[in-house]
Amino acid sequence: MNRAQVLSHGTLHCFPVGLRDADDKPVNAEVSAVVYDGQRLILASDKPIPGEARSAVFAVAIDEHGVPDDASLDYFTEPAIKNATKYEDFALTADGRHVLATTGFDRIAEDDHTLNAYNHLLIWPLGQPERVQVVDPDPRDGVEGSLELRDKLDGAIGTPYYKIEGLAAIPGERGEGLLMFGVREQGNSHDDFDYVCRVVGAHYRVNARGNLEFIDALRSLYRFDPGDFPGVRHVCGLSSLEYDPYNARLYLLTSFETEADGVEHIGGYLWSTSLDDFNAGRAPQLVEDEHGEPLEFEHKAEGLAVLDETRLFVAYDNDRSLALGSIDTRDERHANEAPYTILRIV
Repeated sequence: MNRAQVLSHGTLHCFPVGLRDADDKPVNAEVSAVVYDGQRLILASDKPIPGEARSAVFAVAIDEHGVPDDASLDYFTEPAIKNATKYEDFALTADGRHVLATTGFDRIAEDDHTLNAYNHLLIWPLGQPERVQVVDPDPRDGVEGSLELRDKLDGAIGTPYYKIEGLAAIPGERGEGLLMFGVREQGNSHDDFDYVCRVVGAHYRVNARGNLEFIDALRSLYRFDPGDFPGVRHVCGLSSLEYDPYNARLYLLTSFETEADGVEHIGGYLWSTSLDDFNAGRAPQLVEDEHGEPLEFEHKAEGLAVLDETRLFVAYDNDRSLALGSIDTRDERHANEAPYTILRIV
C-alpha cells in the first residue's frame, strides 16, 4: 500500500492581484491541469485569464523542493492555445517528447460552431508551444476544434453527455503508446448525470507533421467505483490521470463537491495502480496518509504532476471558495492565487 507524506503547501500567483474580466468581474484562479515537463510546471485554469499577453495556460519554474517560482510566470499565447476553453488535464506523450492538453468536451452546439472551443485536444513539442496543433479536427470544413475526436468519444462513452477531466499516455502494444481520457461525469445532460471514474482510450502515433493520429478504435479501458472502498466518505468523480514513468504506474485523482445539511464539502483522494493491474482491470490502491488512514485532501484536487521518482505536485480548483484551511495561516486566499500541495510517496 502506498503512503503519502505532505512535504509542503503553498499558493501560486497566477495573474496580477485585482484582475477583472470584460464584464468588470474579478477573475478567479481555478487551476484544473498541471504537468511537469522536466524543466517547468505547465498549468491551466479552466476559466479564461484575460489580457492580450495572458492565457489560461502558463508555465513556472520550480526550485529543488518542487516549489513554483511566481517570478518565472510565462503565459502561452499562441492562438490555438488561447482559443481553447475549459482546460481539464495535461499529459506528456509516452516518450516524453510532446505535451498534450485536453478541454472538458462537456458541451457542443448541434446547429453551429459556437461551442467548439470546449472540444479541443492539443499537441506541441516539448518546450515549443509555438508549434501547437489541434488533434483530430473536422476535415470537412476546417472549423477549429477536435470534432472528429468528439465523435469517437461519443461512441466510446455511449451517453449523450459526458465530461473529460483526465489525460495520460502510457506505453502500449501498438504505435507509440496508449492515449487515455478520464471520464468524470456521464449521463443524459449536464443536469442529469452520474459521477464516474472511467477511462477510455486508443493507441496513437505522432506523424511526420508532429500531430497525433489514433491508429485503432477509441474504446472503454478501465473503471472503478470509489464507493467500494470503506475509507471513502464522499461520492467522487475522476479529476486527473498521471503516468509515472519512473515506477511504471498510473495515478488517478478523484475529487468531490457535495452538500450535506446545507454545508458544502470539497476534497479528493489519490489512487495508484501498476500498469499490469490497470491492464488486467484490477481495482486501484487508495493512497494512505502517514498514519495509515485514507489520504483525504481538504481542497478539491484537480491537477496532478509527477516531479520525480517519489514526489507529486497536486493543484486545487476550489472554484469560488477562497478558504485556505491548512494550506496557509491566512484565512483566505486572494482570487489570483491557486493552492497546491507537494507530496512524497513512501
